[in-house]
Amino acid sequence: MASNTLDAGLPRDVLEAVRGSVMLVEGRPVFREGAREQLESLRLRVVYGILGGALGRAVEWVHIFKDELETARRAAGLRGVLLPKELRSFIEDPRGHLAKKLFQYSIDLARGKLSPEEFLAKARSALNTSLATNLRSIYQHWVFLALVAEYGRRGASIAYPDHGFLHIERQGRQRGGSIPANAVIRLPGAREASFYLEAPRPIGWGDSRGLERAWSLYTSLRPDMIIYGGRVLDMVEWADGRPRVKRPSVVVEFKELEDWYERVRYLKGPLVKRFSAEEWYTRWFEGLKTGLADILGIEPGRREERREGVRVREHRLVLLYREVYKPDLLVLVSRAPVPGEVRRELESEGVAVIDGVEIGSREPVGELASELEPYFEKVVDTPLDEVEHRLWLMGVEADRRRLEEALATLALENLPRLASMLESRLDTEARGGEASQEA
Repeated sequence: MASNTLDAGLPRDVLEAVRGSVMLVEGRPVFREGAREQLESLRLRVVYGILGGALGRAVEWVHIFKDELETARRAAGLRGVLLPKELRSFIEDPRGHLAKKLFQYSIDLARGKLSPEEFLAKARSALNTSLATNLRSIYQHWVFLALVAEYGRRGASIAYPDHGFLHIERQGRQRGGSIPANAVIRLPGAREASFYLEAPRPIGWGDSRGLERAWSLYTSLRPDMIIYGGRVLDMVEWADGRPRVKRPSVVVEFKELEDWYERVRYLKGPLVKRFSAEEWYTRWFEGLKTGLADILGIEPGRREERREGVRVREHRLVLLYREVYKPDLLVLVSRAPVPGEVRRELESEGVAVIDGVEIGSREPVGELASELEPYFEKVVDTPLDEVEHRLWLMGVEADRRRLEEALATLALENLPRLASMLESRLDTEARGGEASQEA
């Protein structure tokens, strides 16, 4: 006799009660009266039952992340922060977001396509994957926002984008054939650095030739953060008609898990065979058919294919980034303390290790900001920028507003000299213009 209590402490009769509440009629789901509400309640109950205390930690992280959003906005004078769609949904309602991951499985349970045991197995996998993905996203983006806030306290501003919104999302931003920066941060002294999150990503293409040229960006290793000294608005450079990633100043990798150094990553990107545009669209359509197969009443075919890859321990992956991108500095940021043996190995290879960076902590983020600051580079667009930089070299830090106020005061105190200087320049320009006309 089967136990009445299933995985996650859910009574079997709770799951059995929804079976038969949904039917397909002419390819469309028809819900029994009250079934929608019953299934929604079940999904939320399953989220609580499977995730338990982990859900509480997620809610705590969401609160910390939201606080950092506001802190960074105020410190850097931002109008707002644009988040990836998935992360935005998660932080708005963690429980509801996770429950959505069970929608199709709950329908399959209600139709009798899945047994209660099969439903819970799929639910556990989906929930754990979604939670882990979103917690990782929260952690690495919290570090970035905390950096923005820290630099804001040091007098920084966001030079790019110039509309006042900080871009964390990358959705569709490389369709035009370039990979733009998420942000360019400007420090006092006319020093800038360009930040890229989870890049490189594929650029837009239209046919097999375009896909062939862009293929390397599909299979490239993707560090959590790439930084360039100066103002670099596109990380792609073209060589022999193919895109490649410009050599970065800094690569930063984030590790939010307690036991990350014990884990192994399965890398297959560089070994994936190239597709033509036609095969790409064929596979896309096959995926669409698989997703709709049940509703369409067809049995999708299966593509048997050998998968190749390389197993790499997580801390060795960091060193692989160095070999591929050859940055001036490689930084590992770990939420948990890094064991001595792993730390010594990384540091012996030139990796700067900053550990114990618990979400919400300030001091280690300040350490990271100081580690990165030497890689900011001079960017001069106007004579005022040059004045700002030279003052910084003299040990005087002033943001643009204070510099303009000081120069205005200086001009008012020396108006006759300023007037003479301007008249002299106007005369010189006028004589130059007359000479050009005569020539």
